[in-house]
Amino acid sequence: MTSNGSKRRKLAHDSSDDEGVSSKRAQKDFFKNASSWDLEQDYELKRRKAKKRVGDSNRLPQIKTTDGRVELLQNLEAEDDAASVESDAEWLEGREDEVESEPEKAERQDKKPEVPESQQILEAQEELAKLATAVNENPDEHVGALKAIAKIGQSKIPTIQMLTLMTQLAVYKDVIPGYRIRPLPEDASKEKISKEVRQMRQFEQALVHGYSSYVKELARCAKFETRPLQNGQSLASIAITCACTLVTAVPHFNFRSDLLKILVGRLSRRKADADAVKCLQALEKLFQEDEEGRPSLEAASLLAKMMKARDYQVDEKALNLFLSLRLLSEFSGKASQDRVEHQDQGAAPRAKKGKREFRTKRERKNLKEQKALEKDMAQADALVGHEERERMQSETLKLVFATYFRILKLRSPHLMGAVLEGLARYAHLINQDFFGDLLEALKDLIRHSDEDADEESGGVEVQEEDEADDDDDDDDASGRNLTREALLCTVTAFALLAGQDAHNSRRELHLDLSFFTTHLFKSLLSLSTDTSLENTRPTSSTPSATFSSRVNFQTTTVLLLRSLTGILLPPWNIRQVPPLRLAAFTKQLMTAALHLPDKSAQAVLALAADVAATHAAKVASLWHTEERKGDGTFNALSDTVEGSNPFASTVWEGELLRRHFSPRVREGVQLLEKGISSR
Repeated sequence: MTSNGSKRRKLAHDSSDDEGVSSKRAQKDFFKNASSWDLEQDYELKRRKAKKRVGDSNRLPQIKTTDGRVELLQNLEAEDDAASVESDAEWLEGREDEVESEPEKAERQDKKPEVPESQQILEAQEELAKLATAVNENPDEHVGALKAIAKIGQSKIPTIQMLTLMTQLAVYKDVIPGYRIRPLPEDASKEKISKEVRQMRQFEQALVHGYSSYVKELARCAKFETRPLQNGQSLASIAITCACTLVTAVPHFNFRSDLLKILVGRLSRRKADADAVKCLQALEKLFQEDEEGRPSLEAASLLAKMMKARDYQVDEKALNLFLSLRLLSEFSGKASQDRVEHQDQGAAPRAKKGKREFRTKRERKNLKEQKALEKDMAQADALVGHEERERMQSETLKLVFATYFRILKLRSPHLMGAVLEGLARYAHLINQDFFGDLLEALKDLIRHSDEDADEESGGVEVQEEDEADDDDDDDDASGRNLTREALLCTVTAFALLAGQDAHNSRRELHLDLSFFTTHLFKSLLSLSTDTSLENTRPTSSTPSATFSSRVNFQTTTVLLLRSLTGILLPPWNIRQVPPLRLAAFTKQLMTAALHLPDKSAQAVLALAADVAATHAAKVASLWHTEERKGDGTFNALSDTVEGSNPFASTVWEGELLRRHFSPRVREGVQLLEKGISSR
């Protein structure tokens, strides 16, 4: 027992000695090789967390549950200890399973959860609403939100882009001031200004910069033809809507020309769509509400340049925009395509004297000097404003006439009606020296329309063979009304003399309107059998047909009555109309009333009644045979008005018109004959 126990103790002692020697040796090797270790690099690569100190917990010691009970939070220190990091000695041990390479870290960080498109749209709506509200409440402090709103619009989702454009529109409409912001001078930074002025300048510059970016974004989006969404709107349509709203809402602000370019660019197409109708309505409203004159001049200049660049292959409604200008009611000068003549303005009316008050001689002298100074200053300010406005209106009128005359020279078929209607409306503003050339152009147009009508009636078979080859030419031919063009030329010719004193100097100017009178006389019978007499000009099925421009929508009957009124009842000298002309036209009108539709027959009989009431003595012999003065026979197809010999006939058509199916026509005939018998 003893030997065994001692043996065991010896063995144990020997083992401990061996372990001591090995540990000492390992320690020597440890310190010997420690100099070659790269401990700093391993420490940098090791992932670790900051260890919380005891007592640094930010949790509440008690919480209140939903049912109202108060519970104590226990084991806070245990949870903190469990969440603590390893000790500094553990990083010396190699743990390759927890070490991640940097490429794997970057790949893991780049992988973000994909958000659904509907969720992105909802988040964008909330963010846009928050930013827009902040800007509207206090624009000076939250002007930086404009840039944040624009950044949201950089999304690739079209719906978010549309929401951003509409949000920016609403914000800028509310924030834009009522004046134009001018650029700061170069030495503005050296000026000593107050804090309020500095803040105002910073706000204005930030507003101009953001608005400039927004207008550029509208121009970019308006050029792209994207597919419409479920609601039927596309990004280009939204951009054009925003541009139209800004043009009508803030025409005084900066970058107006850029907005007008967007609208005019959309109108440069041959056929107008729904977006073009928006542009037409916006420009029409701009012309009607413009009190300054400069926006109208810029828009008219862009329209004229666009039409010229497109060789006048544009929609007719774009040309009719010129009729919305305020020149018709405000401009008083006379102009052509190259010069303008202004009339002398009358003296201003004298102001009423106020109640007299007692003043000393010195007070009366000072007051007199002050009133004289104020009067001079007021006159000077008004003169400058009036001259500037007259100058801009003169430039606008020259652009309009230059466009009209170029189209007349080119004889563009689809624009002739709009040009002639415009010339008839602006006839009182055309320079008298230009009448001769204009009347010759109108005569040539009537001659060409007659030739084209003969070609169409004689060459129907040839046109049918060429229908498959020339689609554009067929569209022009189908949309062209030669009878309407001839009537518009006649209306324009007589309107030139109706609006001013040109009739007094027509002999000096060598103005002869007999050509238009003869042409209308010869075309009366053919017009009475026209089935489209009470229809407006041909309209397409495009959305542009819904645009109520109230321009050039008069029926052929209305144009005919306007022409006849200018010939038979001229406003400048109603008493000097020849009896032969009155009798010939009255006889033709009664014959035409037999073939005209109901409403047209009523209008023609009303005009004949006016002629009879004004010139009863000159046309009474047509109803009373005993007062007949002519010999021979009546020739309704004569080439001249005088050669028709109207006094050789009687108005026998009245007997048939008394039995007309329309009671109003019968009443019109009775009133006409009653007026003749009473005079």
